[in-house]
Amino acid sequence: MDTRPILTLKPGREKPVLLRHPWLFASGIDRLSSPPAPGETIQVNSSRGECLGWAAFSPASQIRARFWSFSPTDVIDRAFLHSRLQRAIQLRQRTIPPTETDAVRLVHAESDGLPGLIVDRYGSTLVMQCLSAGIEYWKETLADLLLECTGLSDILERSDADVRSLEGLPERIGPLRGQPAEQVTITENGIKYKVDLVKGHKTGFYLDQRPNRACLGQYAADKEILNCFSFTGGFTLSALAHQAKSVISIDSSGDALALAQENLILNQLPAEKAEWIEGDVFQLLRTYRDQNRRFDLIVLDPPKFAPTVAQAERASRGYKDINLLAFKLLRPGGLLFTFSCSGGISADLFQKIVAGAALDAGVDARIIAHLGQGSDHPTALNFPEGTYLKGLICAI
Repeated sequence: MDTRPILTLKPGREKPVLLRHPWLFASGIDRLSSPPAPGETIQVNSSRGECLGWAAFSPASQIRARFWSFSPTDVIDRAFLHSRLQRAIQLRQRTIPPTETDAVRLVHAESDGLPGLIVDRYGSTLVMQCLSAGIEYWKETLADLLLECTGLSDILERSDADVRSLEGLPERIGPLRGQPAEQVTITENGIKYKVDLVKGHKTGFYLDQRPNRACLGQYAADKEILNCFSFTGGFTLSALAHQAKSVISIDSSGDALALAQENLILNQLPAEKAEWIEGDVFQLLRTYRDQNRRFDLIVLDPPKFAPTVAQAERASRGYKDINLLAFKLLRPGGLLFTFSCSGGISADLFQKIVAGAALDAGVDARIIAHLGQGSDHPTALNFPEGTYLKGLICAI
């Protein structure tokens, strides 16, 4: 007899579950048969007592439970997790040629049916982020299974994202299996990048921008380019590798810019075509505006301004400000590659913000392409929140 705790929903709160959305909020819960441990698997029942599936319980979060499965007959155990990991890894093997890159997201959390788990592969090293109580509960088992599924031996844990605090979990950074290197070199579309797995943003590198870096290369030849929020130079290197006339890269992190310059040397790209500026993007854009500077192509890839909808209004002002300034700095015929990775900013809202910025800048702009995250960051159709990276190429 299964003695797992049973969570019963309030009447009328079943609809999101029947639509297979993996998040169950505290406000929809009527009662628990017994108090579950953090991360423990619980049975979720409708108000009428029907089993709707199995979820991981998180007592500290407003997302009180995250669904593993919507099938009453499933058993959440080692074999179940092994099957989910294999499915996720095989999807990447089918969709991303090994000749394209040796750095891939293998598991994209809810979109791969493993809520709160991020796994990125950098060559022979795996980087694992445990972002929910359920994943923390199964962490050791998942680490063993990852080695089994990939044939690798080294895992670095980067469980340092802010969302861990919402789950009542402390930060943790360090080796989880084997002896993972802190810095590795990866290859993406023929370009080499040194990646700091311990101190770099996210798990070390913005793997989600891979197709967009390649796209930029198609437009870069003979262009004077401004790359804002450049981090370790992903867009910069792609532009220079495709014969850009010059690239100015701005970032607030001196360490990131130093690594970017190492990447430039690593790829034997012309140093005289690259300028690196440590500073505030908002301030420098205004300075360039006052100096009447002009560019052929500008990249805006800022950090997350609005993690949730609650921050959307304030974030919208920031996005509009930088896009307005960028439009003013473009020459006629210039291109703007502009992005938002904020979960609280929808694609529709982002497009409206950029449209308002163009209007206020007094330019006639049109969208020539919509951009997004790479195919190794898939979106489950029952979890639209999985699409977080929004991008536009605008021509004036």
